[in-house]
Amino acid sequence: MTARATGRTALTGVRVFDGHRLSEPRTVVVDGAVIGTDPAGARIVDADGAVLLPGLIDAHIHLHGLDTLEQLCSWGVTTGLDMATWPASLVSSLRGVDGLTDIRSPGIPVIGPAGPHSHFGMPAEALVPDGDAADRFVAARVAEGADYVKIVLEAPGDGGPDPEVARAVVEAAHRLGKLVVAHASSTGAYELALDVGADILTHIPNGEPLGDDVVARMVSGRRVAVPTLSMMQALATLRGNPDAFTAASASVAALHRAGVPVLAGTDAALQPGLPQLVTHGESLHHELELLVAAGLSTVDALRAATVLPARHFGLDDRGAVEPGLRADLILVDGDPLSDIRATRNIERIWCGGVEHTPALRAATDRSTRA
Repeated sequence: MTARATGRTALTGVRVFDGHRLSEPRTVVVDGAVIGTDPAGARIVDADGAVLLPGLIDAHIHLHGLDTLEQLCSWGVTTGLDMATWPASLVSSLRGVDGLTDIRSPGIPVIGPAGPHSHFGMPAEALVPDGDAADRFVAARVAEGADYVKIVLEAPGDGGPDPEVARAVVEAAHRLGKLVVAHASSTGAYELALDVGADILTHIPNGEPLGDDVVARMVSGRRVAVPTLSMMQALATLRGNPDAFTAASASVAALHRAGVPVLAGTDAALQPGLPQLVTHGESLHHELELLVAAGLSTVDALRAATVLPARHFGLDDRGAVEPGLRADLILVDGDPLSDIRATRNIERIWCGGVEHTPALRAATDRSTRA
């Protein structure tokens, strides 16, 4: 059961991350489901110099059920950008749940006939046979409420969608005003994603750094990267080659230096019959740590999980601590600009104005492990 945002709370003596730095201690008002300005009659919470962050956005998750939202929220992840969940009825049931993590989703993705994802029990609609079927696929996803389109690309010859089919899907999505997110976990898939015009590329290759030409094309094409370092690290370890992750980290550093927007996403998922390599919620804090280890500043890492995903996914009502925006907030003990690990020291969470505490997070963790 979840609660609705009610009443008004004034956080006094709070240092606010404004996307670039921390403010001097000031007052922030939570007014129902939004950030307000008038503290009159509000319940007072003395933050005593603690740091207030915008609610975190994980730019690559997979939904499982209501427990996914609870787990995300318990770690201050107030928005989850799903990257493939079906059926549409499940996605619809998880949209707009009061007091829990808000989601966006593409619904069913496009896959190839013989790629790795063809063995994941995908619905038949995921296979788009030719360019003529691309319009029908995209129209069907949009009719189901898809917020963007997801396409799972592989290097040429590795069983992914035919390049012409992929290009037709991208063009159909763009005609309907939808972004296209491309799965690309190899250099060949990255190049194909650039060739067909995908907007956002998720994952980053292990084992082989991206070439300078690929990085330059990401810049010139104004593409966005969601490297999912948490998953790439987990996969490298699972496959007995942890050193392969060094290349992934180096590629993120190169993209960031070149000016490519890098968003924080984890690929957290719970797939029946498979080990859960990356857990929902906690993994985003690990992702921030990996981004910093790759060379991003702590400020840039925080932006990667707040203002940047809000901007690049068109979420104009969140990603910052400003009046009128959703009251998605995290109060942390410590200074994450000095040590990114401080994001884990959560004192309070507001998700759409509904307050949660670490005690609730602990209870949620226990319930999802039971």
